[in-house]
Amino acid sequence: MIVSALQFCPAFLDVERNLETLTGHLRDRVSDVAILPELCTTGYFFHDAEQLERVAETADGPSVTRFRDLAAERDMVIVAGFAERDGDAIYNSAVTAFPDGRSEVYRKVHLFAEEKAIFTPGDGGFPVYDWGDRLRLGVMICYDWRFPEAARTLALKGAQVIAHPSNLVAAPRLWKPVMRARSFENKVFTVTANRNGEERRGEERLVFHGCSQIVAPNGTTLIELEEFDTGWISAEIDPATADNKAFSAWNNIFTDRRPDQYGN
Repeated sequence: MIVSALQFCPAFLDVERNLETLTGHLRDRVSDVAILPELCTTGYFFHDAEQLERVAETADGPSVTRFRDLAAERDMVIVAGFAERDGDAIYNSAVTAFPDGRSEVYRKVHLFAEEKAIFTPGDGGFPVYDWGDRLRLGVMICYDWRFPEAARTLALKGAQVIAHPSNLVAAPRLWKPVMRARSFENKVFTVTANRNGEERRGEERLVFHGCSQIVAPNGTTLIELEEFDTGWISAEIDPATADNKAFSAWNNIFTDRRPDQYGN
């Protein structure tokens, strides 16, 4: 199985342009699973809630529809971040679109910084999706990386690969080794698709550091991009290798757990 992550710089507030850019990237990609960055259809550094409301859309809106169509056309699973409207709430979400037309949505649980002022926090937990007998895929978004419970929950639910769409502004020296640890401590593949570029709001500036990476269950980085590169990274993997949680004749990272001894 080939898994891929796209690193690029979205056009701020220009959903139509971003969808065309992403369509071009996806039609050029031969992959089984393609993971795109957080909020890849809208950009990130919103000036206020009204600006976000103008680009938010429902889970059956044009962005999700486009990703479902592309998943069917390219016979691949696509994970992509978007701003999801549901009634009066707007979520920082990621859609997972399957080739058979099915789509699922994860709503970001851990909101970062000023996201708390304009997004509603997700309360649907951390989902794992089955792609037939080919893959069990978990999803988390960006700042979820700071919480070991997120990746552990996905792994305990059976995830073999964790998709991690991101708009990371933290220095790569911080989050990259942590995501390697998340792979190692859970014996899962992790795929971080981080955007690059910068966005401004008056005198304020956010720089997104790229450095997307794919990590094996032993914590080894299979492939990564430099900070300012644009394009794809891909790795050929066997998801089933993530099912073996043993690391000696005596030890298994899941059956050795002692939840009765863990406090809050």
